[in-house]
Amino acid sequence: MSDVMWGRGVEWLAAAATDPRVCKREWDQGNGIALLAAGRYWDVLSVPERLGLLTLDLLWQPSLPVPGPTLVDTAAHRVGFFLPPDPDSRWVGAGLRHAGRGSWVAVPPPYRPARSLEWLVPPDGTGALHAPGTLELALRQANGSLAVLPPPSGV
Repeated sequence: MSDVMWGRGVEWLAAAATDPRVCKREWDQGNGIALLAAGRYWDVLSVPERLGLLTLDLLWQPSLPVPGPTLVDTAAHRVGFFLPPDPDSRWVGAGLRHAGRGSWVAVPPPYRPARSLEWLVPPDGTGALHAPGTLELALRQANGSLAVLPPPSGV
């Protein structure tokens, strides 16, 4: 990703902060993580890590647009998909968590990981997000695949 795209991604992401300057300072000089409000520019659908990684893999298809911003939390073993804000959203399923208006999401800057948080697909600054319908289909397909795959080793 070019420096221009990183810069646009930083500005786009920081716009969700109460004070974008403080947010950027926290990324650069603090602990590298900012708490950003969901529900204004984006919502986040958080899913169990194995389901999320398989879903993201299914979304990387030549016939589909490039996937939207996607974050992994390796400590919590979860993947977060950034979606358009939808106050009426009703994501239902085992292990699904929807963060919309009134929720806060911990995010690192688009240009580097921080602690256990890392961008699998960083925001590019264009405002591109996951299409809910496309994401739902990929989640259903991934969930069906998980039902027939052996559990990961060590589980």
